[in-house]
Amino acid sequence: MTRLFVVAHASTHATEQARFPCDEPISDRGRRELGRLAVPVVDRWVCAPERRAVDTVHAFGAPAEIDSALRELDYGRWCGAAMGDVPEGELAMWLTEPAAAPHGGESVEDLIRRVGTWLAAQDDGYERVGVVTHPAVVRAATVCALDAPAASFRRVDVGPLDVVRLYGGPGRWTLRPNRFAR
Repeated sequence: MTRLFVVAHASTHATEQARFPCDEPISDRGRRELGRLAVPVVDRWVCAPERRAVDTVHAFGAPAEIDSALRELDYGRWCGAAMGDVPEGELAMWLTEPAAAPHGGESVEDLIRRVGTWLAAQDDGYERVGVVTHPAVVRAATVCALDAPAASFRRVDVGPLDVVRLYGGPGRWTLRPNRFAR
């Protein structure tokens, strides 16, 4: 049985300011959060390629394999924009229609398919794998594990350093919500 500890990266200025993220480092707040973290013991670490994910896993003091399938949702032209700066109609469409990508990037349905494909490849036998990625990817992994509809994506709340544990393997994941002790 594979055990995945799927961790959302530490805070960044974008998460603190309700902006769509770009490739940025973790913030001072993120570094403080990491200082209070109880890191799980795993056999190996895998992380998204963006700097905030790499910074987070490096703070754990462990080497990690970079996996582009764990990359952030592509926010297209909204990258770096504040939520209030996005045209209201486009934002409403994106928040209510999982197939929509009015920003020119990736839709929620596309993200869920990508993460589902990645999860389907995770069958390494009895292994504990730490996965550092983005809140949107953690949400998508949760939706996939529960075999829930894409419309449920927005009902999964994931913040900095939140963790979802998945046990099992392709097509048979069991979800155990968890948060590292802070």
